[in-house]
Parts: sequence; structure tokens; C-alpha cells
Amino acid sequence: MAPKFPDCVEELRAAGNESFRNGQYAEASALYGRALRVLQAQGSSDPEEESVLYSNRAACHLKDGNCRDCIKDCTSALALVPFSIKPLLRRASAYEALEKYPMAYVDYKTVLQIDDSVTSALEGINRMTRALMDSLGPEWRLKLPSIPLVPVSAQKRWNSLPSENHKEMAKSKSKETTATKNRVPSAGDVEKAKVLKEEGNELVKKGNHKKAIEKYSESLLCSNLESATYSNRALCYLVLKQYTEAVKDCTEALKLDGKNVKAFYRRAQAHKALKDYKSSFADISNLLQIEPRNGPAQKLRQEVKQNLH
Repeated sequence: MAPKFPDCVEELRAAGNESFRNGQYAEASALYGRALRVLQAQGSSDPEEESVLYSNRAACHLKDGNCRDCIKDCTSALALVPFSIKPLLRRASAYEALEKYPMAYVDYKTVLQIDDSVTSALEGINRMTRALMDSLGPEWRLKLPSIPLVPVSAQKRWNSLPSENHKEMAKSKSKETTATKNRVPSAGDVEKAKVLKEEGNELVKKGNHKKAIEKYSESLLCSNLESATYSNRALCYLVLKQYTEAVKDCTEALKLDGKNVKAFYRRAQAHKALKDYKSSFADISNLLQIEPRNGPAQKLRQEVKQNLH
């Protein structure tokens, strides 16, 4: 005798969630589908609930390798509640599995506009960048579909989600961040990183610091083992007055090369701009231990010294 399913939407969704947790994806998909039919038959307008049900059923399709139905359900979810993170990530994964790399890139990039710390999206961009460079060549960016501009309201909606959602995302992020840091780049990745770094350097010479940041960022996605790439990107952040980002990049550069004079100097400049004169003075002192006759550093030390008293 077939099991009797509950009749209300909340109970059907809860039963679907339970089946999903138990690895019964086909049963979970059927329960979410039934919940959708009940909700639509009621005729009540609850786009958030309907969107979640489509997104949950999409997760079942993805687990079962049914990527086309996953994409279809995610698209339905996003039509109801645009710029929702979970359906965007699930659709991106499905596009990636189907080797539709430009579409996957767009979805991963959209997620990062909403929350730039979602590591699964950062790693997805990393994979898609390499795949697109391989398949479409150096002009691959010109061949992408347009990336939607995420309104501030969508970012605010993400920031106001219940704290449990943030905890869940943070837990997965920390695991994935460890995996990213432990990844050893291949020889091909290192070569691509060098090419992209040189492209960034050429853009700096032309004064196009925003574009240079993009090139350095792509380079670091291929290989994050080059100290100079971080200190070069830090220079761009300094020019654009993004001092906190400059400090972060210089710190990463110095982790890779403790004698990177440019990283010490640029971090000292950034600390000075942020009025953290003590940290600035410490960086200049470290620099002058490596290069005692460095003129710009001596001059900067005098300027910082005046602010310390």
C-alpha cells in the first residue's frame, strides 16, 4: 500500500526535506512537486514559498544528474524571486556539468555580486575562467552573455536572511576555503597566471588600474603562489584609494615572500592613508632593514614620524 502523503504545503515541504536528507531524491522531488501543485491550486500568491519549492526540487534533479530539469526549476525559482543565491548556484552547477561554461560563469558571477564571499562561486569562477580560456581563447570575455546587474535591494535581502542561513553558508565556506588554499596549480595554470599578470602590468602602464585588477585577480585564480601579483594588485588598490584591500594584498604578498620590499612600502602607504601610523612605521622599519638606503621609504618614515608625535 502506497504511503499517504500530507496535504498541506508546509507538511509536504518538511517531508520532502526529510527525504532529501535521507538521500531519497526521487521521493523528495515528488513531495516538492506535490507541494507546488497544492500551492498553485490554492491560488494564493506566495512567490517566496513557490520559489523555494522549485529550488528544492532542482537540488533533487542535480543530485540525480538530471541537469536539464534542474536548470528549468532554478529558472522558475528565479523568475519568482530574482537573485536568490541557492537556485543561482544550483543552475550554475548544472550548466557546468553540461559544459555550458559561459552560462555557468554568468550565474557564478551573479552570486558574487550578491555576496562576494561565497567560496563555491569563487571556485566556480576559477574553473570557468580556465575552461573558457582553453575553449574560447584570450578574447573569451567578449563572447560571454551579458551579466545582470544585481540591485542593492537583492543584496540587502541576502544580508537580512536569518542567521542560521549565514551559519550554514559560513560552515561550507570554511571547508571550501581550505580546499582552495591546498590546491596545487598545474604547470599550465602557472603559465596562464604569468600571462595574465603581464597583461595586468601593461594595463598599469597605460593607467587602467581597474582593468589591471581584473587581470591580476584572474591570474591569482590560476595560481596564488606569486607574491608580486598580490603586491601589483595592491598598487592598483592604492591608486583607487581602496586602502583596506591594498593592506590585505600586501599581507598575502609578504606571506609568500617576507622580503617583498614593494609590499612593505605599499602596505605602509595604505596604513598611513588609514591613519594607522604605528603599523605604517613598523612596515617602513622592516623595509629599511632589507634596503637601508631606500630613498622613498626614508621620506615616508619622516612623514609618518611627524604623525606619531
